[in-house]
Amino acid sequence: MTVTLPDNLLTHDYADLPEHFAARQLPDPSPNPRLFAWNEELAAALALDDLSLDQRTALCAGNAIPQKAKPVAAAYAGHQFGGLVPQLGDGRAVLLGERPDRQHRPVELQLKGSGPTPFSRGGDGRAWLGPVLREYLVSEAMFALGVPTTRALGAVTTGQMVWRDQPLPGAIITRTARSHLRVGTFVYFALRGDKEALRTLVTFALQRCHPELTAAENPALALLEAVVAAQAALCPNGCH
Repeated sequence: MTVTLPDNLLTHDYADLPEHFAARQLPDPSPNPRLFAWNEELAAALALDDLSLDQRTALCAGNAIPQKAKPVAAAYAGHQFGGLVPQLGDGRAVLLGERPDRQHRPVELQLKGSGPTPFSRGGDGRAWLGPVLREYLVSEAMFALGVPTTRALGAVTTGQMVWRDQPLPGAIITRTARSHLRVGTFVYFALRGDKEALRTLVTFALQRCHPELTAAENPALALLEAVVAAQAALCPNGCH
């Protein structure tokens, strides 16, 4: 059975940034997906509660993409195993697009575990059921405790095995956030001396996460100070 999704389901603010910000990447279809978790409260907040079971499953499995969708894997840098890596990127995640919440703020929908991307560096880009369950439960628990983090919209088993030390059941989680920008997204372009890209990224981050700071005397500095304050607030006993 062919499942379709509404063409206007998502917008694509991040995918519409210059092409070197991300790589276009369709998720790999799952051979026999089964939806085993669906966040009714979050779905209602995003006006996705009217999707049928087949549509929910196909969305979370990457088996149905709106015709106008522009799924991408984002580029970023970062530290890994104690060393700076100039290019990491979404090696097993695909940003489907954005969906407005009740306050008309865009919320990004991202699949994690949906197959390889140009940033996978030889990995299979997949996830198995254990980590998907853990992320779903922990992210929603943190949200309930008032800790800002990504949230889980849904999760599916894929119907295929993932090979680690042994064959394990494959799964995909659909997670949401105001933005999946990282500090490493800025580092990626800073390492390349791409000031134009950094200006574009600062403008995007301000509009998406801190629109109240766009009129500041130095918006880039105001954004940095807001990010530092948000990070410090996560340390209840103070940061040293």
